[in-house]
Amino acid sequence: MKKALKISLSILVLVVIYVGFTNFQKLVLISGYSAKSMASGVFVAGMSQELVEAVDNGFSPVSLATNKVDFENKMVATNVFGFKSRTSVYREGLGAVVINEDYDENAPYLVPKRNKTPQNSPFPYGNSPQKDTVFSNIDYQKLTKVVDNYFNENTSENTTRALLVIYKNQIIAEKYAEGFNENSRLIGWSMGKSLMSAVCGVLNFQGKLTVEEPAPIDAWKNDERAKITINNLLQMNSGLEWEEDYTKISDVTKMLYLDTDMTKSQINKPLVGTPNETWNYSSGTSNLLSGIIRTKFKTHQAYLDFWYTDLFDKIGMHSMIFETDLAGNYVASSYGWSTARDWAKFGLLYLNKGNWNGEQVFSEDWVNYTKTPTNESEGVYGAQFWLNAGGHLPDVPKDLFFADGYQGQRVFIIPSKELVVVRLGVTYSKLDDQLKTREIQPEENKDVVEFELNNQSSNELLKDILSVFK
Repeated sequence: MKKALKISLSILVLVVIYVGFTNFQKLVLISGYSAKSMASGVFVAGMSQELVEAVDNGFSPVSLATNKVDFENKMVATNVFGFKSRTSVYREGLGAVVINEDYDENAPYLVPKRNKTPQNSPFPYGNSPQKDTVFSNIDYQKLTKVVDNYFNENTSENTTRALLVIYKNQIIAEKYAEGFNENSRLIGWSMGKSLMSAVCGVLNFQGKLTVEEPAPIDAWKNDERAKITINNLLQMNSGLEWEEDYTKISDVTKMLYLDTDMTKSQINKPLVGTPNETWNYSSGTSNLLSGIIRTKFKTHQAYLDFWYTDLFDKIGMHSMIFETDLAGNYVASSYGWSTARDWAKFGLLYLNKGNWNGEQVFSEDWVNYTKTPTNESEGVYGAQFWLNAGGHLPDVPKDLFFADGYQGQRVFIIPSKELVVVRLGVTYSKLDDQLKTREIQPEENKDVVEFELNNQSSNELLKDILSVFK
């Protein structure tokens, strides 16, 4: 009896030690997230510390962190109950980044060269007011009610900060939450993946990249990974191992809050599937592609400049700040900040088949390629864009494709309706709770089921907006 009791106590002690150790390890990620979010929110977006703590960082377990903002030096120091202190610094032109022990605050760094010359044309091609246009097929009174409803429902768990509806290149509805306006920079989270895809499209149009070419990774040249192409990476269909779980210590959380060079996080992963046959959503893949884009330029300065000169600033996305990691690479998976109107310009570029005010930025073929469903995705994923080709959003046209980001960031493009809809804000997904009550059948694809559940609100929003057309 005593022996059994001792064994039970020993097991209990080991369990307690294990649970304590694993949760203690999570603290470094919690403090890293909080420090990065606070620094970007305050110094990139211009939000108050109080707002970031109450809303952007106001969820468990991130809310456990304590932040000290140094406004003079543009730094944020964060800890959790005094443990695992992390610091994030703001660098002009590059945004905020979580630093490590090797960081030298006096070391020089490169910044992208920008051309923000304002254009006198009306929106979307310039900064002047758009021409007054009234479309006879729109019920404007109903549209106003639809838009207002998405702000009336604002709660601590669901806050719409910006909603913009554009029809035939004209803004027909625009609304912001209190404290935000058309000049407010808002984060896109994983919409950065779509931005990176567009940069690949520009390179493709200029003859500097083809999707059929093998991924230029030296570590893969002598094994089965040599078969992985740029297309496989863009379609998240490489077959490489990757765990995209934000609730624990996983590949994605270690990459975002521990890695110095995020473009390398996916490189050492083994194949667990077959290239072109194994769809697996991976932020590591998007940052790997950012690193591959870097190989297309002779200098790092040219790499930094290109994203702005040949895409963002070319289409007037002058508010865009695409943040970099400590190695100076764009964090394509997560960290693009822009105004709602500039996010809308990005959608319009795709709606207009890659043409911007008469100039082709990338080809129409690239837009079609972007909308081509990835194998095994059942029509919900293309080249770093989400799709409705499989009809999983039942009340929306199947030609819908969209950039999608954490907490409900969306740039919707519906070519058949000549529509672009931008929704930005903070929504805490109840996806885990929904999955517990939704029994997934053996023949179902879990990722597709997650897509359907995570986009129920998208389906409703677009359904409501489409209802205003007579």
